[in-house]
Amino acid sequence: QYQVAALETAVEINALIETRIINVNPEFWRYEEVRISDMLERGPGKFQSEVRRILDIENQVVYETSEILDSPVLTRFDLLYDAGKVVGRFEISRSLRPLLQETGWIALLGLLLGWAVFAVMRIFPLRALRQALDSLSNEKEQLAVTLRSIGDGVITTDTNGRVLLLNKVAETFTGFTHNEAVGKPIGEVFRKFDDQTRKPMQIPIKKALGGEGYVDLSGSVLIAKDGRERIITDSGAPIRDKNNQTIGVVLVLRDVSDKENVKREILKAQKLESLGVLAGGIAHDFNNLLGGVLGNIEMARMVLNPGDLIYEKLANAEQAIIQATSLTRQLLTFSKGGSPIKEVISAAVLVSDSVNFTLHGSNVRCELVISDDLWPVEADGDQVSQVIQNLVINADQAMPNGGVLTVNCHNEFIEKGSVPSLGAGNFVIITIKDQGVGIPQEQLSKIFDPYYTTKKMGTGLGLTTSYSIIRKHGGYLGVESKVGVGTVFNVYLPATTKPLVPTHAFEEDPIHGSGTILLMDDEVIIRKMAREMLIHLGYAVEVAVDGTEAIERYKKAKEAGRPFDCVIMDLTIPGGMGGCETIKHLLAFDPEIKAIVSSGYFNDPVMAEYQKYGFKGFMEKPYKISQMSKLVQQVMVN
Repeated sequence: QYQVAALETAVEINALIETRIINVNPEFWRYEEVRISDMLERGPGKFQSEVRRILDIENQVVYETSEILDSPVLTRFDLLYDAGKVVGRFEISRSLRPLLQETGWIALLGLLLGWAVFAVMRIFPLRALRQALDSLSNEKEQLAVTLRSIGDGVITTDTNGRVLLLNKVAETFTGFTHNEAVGKPIGEVFRKFDDQTRKPMQIPIKKALGGEGYVDLSGSVLIAKDGRERIITDSGAPIRDKNNQTIGVVLVLRDVSDKENVKREILKAQKLESLGVLAGGIAHDFNNLLGGVLGNIEMARMVLNPGDLIYEKLANAEQAIIQATSLTRQLLTFSKGGSPIKEVISAAVLVSDSVNFTLHGSNVRCELVISDDLWPVEADGDQVSQVIQNLVINADQAMPNGGVLTVNCHNEFIEKGSVPSLGAGNFVIITIKDQGVGIPQEQLSKIFDPYYTTKKMGTGLGLTTSYSIIRKHGGYLGVESKVGVGTVFNVYLPATTKPLVPTHAFEEDPIHGSGTILLMDDEVIIRKMAREMLIHLGYAVEVAVDGTEAIERYKKAKEAGRPFDCVIMDLTIPGGMGGCETIKHLLAFDPEIKAIVSSGYFNDPVMAEYQKYGFKGFMEKPYKISQMSKLVQQVMVN
């Protein structure tokens, strides 16, 4: 009886382990030779010999041990399942001869030594019992070692849904120890929630008990006892006894948080890319309109006296238009393929100036903590300042009754994989922490989506813009929040070892000069206004609509001995040859050409690396006459 019990237990445990192997790899489980062999070669206790076999649904032997058994032989088997479907069976055959021999000797000695019958009949059965118990203990230890070595969480329950067992991984996932969990309803230990609605989800124990099993790959949220969350997939299957009766359920949990985070980052990037196609076109056209208005205002101011009333009105209108260009900057951030125009800047100065400017007049007190040795960063100062201002404005609005805003800047080396989408390297981390109302968990994953906002007057572009800017700088923007406690944004920017670039103020008054300039632009309003500005500055100007006309005019002037001193080319010409292609032809004709590229797409890669393409300088639209005059003078002189 002890042998039969031990054998049935061994069959049930090994069938459960093999079913787990099948569930992990249902198509190719027959070829898991190393794991199957390791399981089958774990022999029985001493004084026992046995053969272990795995057969598929067609009774074909998948694997078996090679030991030869002496008769009589006792055989037991248990079925193997995949998603509730029988796919084979696990079989153990064990020789009873050692036990019968022992029993025979006991009987013989009992006949010969009647006085020792009572003692013998007590000693040897107890030894057999100990052997059976030892064998059972060994089998349980093998199961425990197997469960500990599995990388997934494993929970078993009885038919009433009460927990019987947790492995170490499941303890980590749920926050319950084995002893704490045993006897509790599965719903108290395995707290599963819908990732989108955050509503509790039922564990389909009844479905598993019915023999169907279940697999949930939707990526639900498991919330541990300490509140920590993981995105998991889970599956369940029935546990059956020797009579094929269901006696419980085994649940397997897998942490897929990293995989889901990567998928979400990709989805965010795709949304931003789609928005960029629309935003780039709108911003380009709007920029051209601003350029025409701004240029005319500047030209009008030049013929007026600073004391005139109309002069002051035009100055105010000019400032309003310059501020309106910030909208085009936000939209152009989404332009497909756009790159920041980077320079080495002090992160400490940038953060301090941005925070102080944004909180001017606010009832929020700021605690600014910046490391003395904060590394510089190579970044577009305007764009990063826009990010800091967006985050500080959000924090300020989250604390309408005042509070403390903590801004911390420090250096840190980031290991690869520790922060989503970042490789290993040195980073400057800017942490902005408020004491506001917080963001509910169901909204947290959507705050970087385009046009998503919880504010009545919000546009839904602030955080989307910020996320896109930091991503294009090779960094990462993360968020943590708890309702009633506050929100923390972490900005990761790659540090640089390059020296800081000294800043120089632009000349307020335009610089006049002389020479001949070729101006190429497809927009009539921009072409006309830029020509008037250059003429006002003292230059002779010829214009071209596209690259083909510009090349023709440049060659004719060069061959006639009246070469152009400088060429200003629009980067993008819809339906025609733009600046990037035009400069290739002109460089082939005249390697000494002095050309300036201009564009409303200020964050285009060509603008960021204009020298690589053969240009001597770049100008952003809309044009300002003072900046134009300085750049033209620099290019022509140098």
